Amino acid sequence: MPSRRSSAVALAFALLLVFAGCIAPVSDRPPESADGGTAATSNAAQRERAERVTGTGAVAADRESPWGSEPIVVAVEDDAGTGRDWTPVVREATAYWEENAGRYAGYDVDYEVRPNATDPDLVLRFVSEVPECDGADDAAGCAPLITDRRQVDRPETVYVRTAFSDESTVLVVQHELGHTLGLDHANAPREVMASESVLHTTARPNATEREFPWNDAEFSVYVDAANASDPEGAREQVGHALDYYERGAPGMPDNLSFAVVDDPADADVVVEFAEEPPCSRNAASCGATRGWDPDGDGAVETYSDLEIVLVDLDTDAVGWHVGYWLAFALGAEGPAEMPDPFRDASYRDRRSEWWATEDEGDDGNETE
Repeated sequence: MPSRRSSAVALAFALLLVFAGCIAPVSDRPPESADGGTAATSNAAQRERAERVTGTGAVAADRESPWGSEPIVVAVEDDAGTGRDWTPVVREATAYWEENAGRYAGYDVDYEVRPNATDPDLVLRFVSEVPECDGADDAAGCAPLITDRRQVDRPETVYVRTAFSDESTVLVVQHELGHTLGLDHANAPREVMASESVLHTTARPNATEREFPWNDAEFSVYVDAANASDPEGAREQVGHALDYYERGAPGMPDNLSFAVVDDPADADVVVEFAEEPPCSRNAASCGATRGWDPDGDGAVETYSDLEIVLVDLDTDAVGWHVGYWLAFALGAEGPAEMPDPFRDASYRDRRSEWWATEDEGDDGNETE
């Protein structure tokens, strides 16, 4: 009997810019928001190489189906016990190949999806974790690669992870059924058979809905004070802000830790100084986070990075602005949810030793 191997599809998540904002010199309004773009991981180079060989629209040579001429009976089993109805996504995936197998596999195929079939040709098993598959880690699905009728050992089994949205699950099932039709990762259609795809999970709480929007409470911080008027003083001010949160700022998590690092690539939080604000005109500081959007709803679920840009500030005000953006990134929706020093802070408050007291600032209206 010809040998066969299992094949898997890996997953990649989209990275989304979640917000950008600024603080104007004399305004205490919540920071402005701006939508960001997505930057998904990609296998573009691999795709380009494969398309030069096979072509995205390649038509396969006619060949005999290893499954025979009868409809392929497909059973569906919810091994993970999710309670989700997987039959519609299986039907959508099988319908795709009924329409396209002749072009890409070289023979037509007909499926009969019977979820509780007692004598199926294929069993689609929806599982929490895919068993070891061709050495792939964290595979989204796994199926035998069948190119010869002598390889078929009914019922064949296809594994699919249950963590994904219906749309992404359809893609995984299409991909794995493609393997059972003899297609590998170098074959067309590339949008289905590529070895990596951007897959979205089922709905998850957004970062703004989570009590703590980061994966852990240990932060690495890089401070680029080269453009500060007083680099040493600016670094000291940043340190005051970090110490304030490490000691347990009111209303904020009490298990935070910060370690200053020498390489921005190693940092979760980057603090830098600029001559012009990157967010809006006349801003004294700007903050932006990035995070992961695994469910593809356009809003991130957890933050991964925070960038704070300070613009032409008095050295004594540096710590306050850093502390403000840290509170925002730690889950405060606006000043009302921040620790007292960041609520209605006046010109003098922002330049005081605010980190040493929990008293609220006064209601002065001095300009920045």
